Amino acid sequence: MSNAAAPSARSPRRAVVERTTKETRIRVAVDLDGTGVYKVSTGIGFLDHMLEQLSRHSLIDLEVEAVGDLHIDFHHTTEDTGIAIGEAVAKALGDRKGIQRYGDALIPMDETLTRVAIDLSNRPYLIWKVNFTRDKLGDMDTELFKEWFQAFAQAAGATLHVENLYGENNHHIVESCYKALARAFRASVEIDPRKADAVPSTKGVLGGSL
Repeated sequence: MSNAAAPSARSPRRAVVERTTKETRIRVAVDLDGTGVYKVSTGIGFLDHMLEQLSRHSLIDLEVEAVGDLHIDFHHTTEDTGIAIGEAVAKALGDRKGIQRYGDALIPMDETLTRVAIDLSNRPYLIWKVNFTRDKLGDMDTELFKEWFQAFAQAAGATLHVENLYGENNHHIVESCYKALARAFRASVEIDPRKADAVPSTKGVLGGSL
């Protein structure tokens, strides 16, 4: 029988971020190893719905409480929520040792099909190939969804490609983007048991130049 000590348990991958500006006050808590439990309140009903989808389908526990200058418009709250969630994700990932790093998903929703690929490279970049035929969904400007994904990718340190392959219903298009992000993200943050203590890069660190 080996006398070697058992490997220590991995530290919980959780983080809390509080972000306060003259435009918004946001608190975000994430648990990357959760079960998809969420509590979301941004004051923007459609955004709440999308963030709930993100949590449920990624299995990441997510708490978001945001108060913003909605009397002006939804831009600041949408963007800053993306920043805060991304910062919490980056904090929870730490040095990113052991993660699968890459993830992708192809998500159908009725007549709509959307593809998302993600690399948790710590080199932020967004490719957004999504078009809408309506300016608004409910009270929310459809142009703000790109702003959320851009803010999330930048703060999380993710290379993120989002492409709606086809679709007609704008609600379905947006929701399939968030669900595809959720499934791709779920795969990318999973721990690779064969390399659980190694950063998934030949450089030994994620980030910086290629």
